[in-house]
Amino acid sequence: MDRDQFLTAALRNPANQIITEELFRLSLPDAWLVSGCLVQTVWNVLTRRAVDYGINDYDVFYFDADTSWEAEDAVIRALAERFARTGVAVEARNQARVHLWYPEKHGLPYPPLGCSTEGIDRFLTRNTQIGIRRTREGYEVYAPNGYGDVAGMIVRPNPGANFSAANYAAKAKRWKALWPEITVLPVDAP
Repeated sequence: MDRDQFLTAALRNPANQIITEELFRLSLPDAWLVSGCLVQTVWNVLTRRAVDYGINDYDVFYFDADTSWEAEDAVIRALAERFARTGVAVEARNQARVHLWYPEKHGLPYPPLGCSTEGIDRFLTRNTQIGIRRTREGYEVYAPNGYGDVAGMIVRPNPGANFSAANYAAKAKRWKALWPEITVLPVDAP
C-alpha cells in the first residue's frame, strides 16, 4: 500500500472527508485528522465492513500557542457544533498543551511538543502514527512508518515516548475483538 492507496481507502469514510474539509475551512493552526479513524477505516475497507465500523471517535490534533483551557475548550465546542448534524464524535486536542495535563492523567512524563506531528509520533502503536489534512493542493499525509502495517493489519507497539504496556494490551484487546483479522505483536516487538 502506498500513500495514494491509503488516502483513497481512508477517504471512503465520508466522516474523514467531512472533517478534513471543515478543518481546512476553519484554518485551525497545524490541524490534522489522526490515528484510529484513518487506520480503522482502511481495515474496514480491507475486510469489507462498513467504513465506520468500530470507530468510536475522530481525533483532531492542532497546535496553537494559546495553551489555556479556555482556548482549547472554545475549539472543542466549535467543532462539536459544526459536526453535530453529522452525528460524528470529534475529539480535538491542542498539542501545545498536552504536556500540561498528560502526566497527571496517565502517570507518564510528556515533554512539550513543537508541532502536531510530534504528537502523532508519540502514539501508542506504530500503525496509528498517521495523520491527514486538506491543503490547497489536495491532501497532505504524515506517516513516518509508512503504510505496511496498516495494509498488513499489524498492530505494533511504539516503544518510544509514553509507552504503557497496560494501555497497549487494552487497546489491542479491543481492536482484536472488533477486527479478528489483525495481528497483534508483543510489547517487545521491534
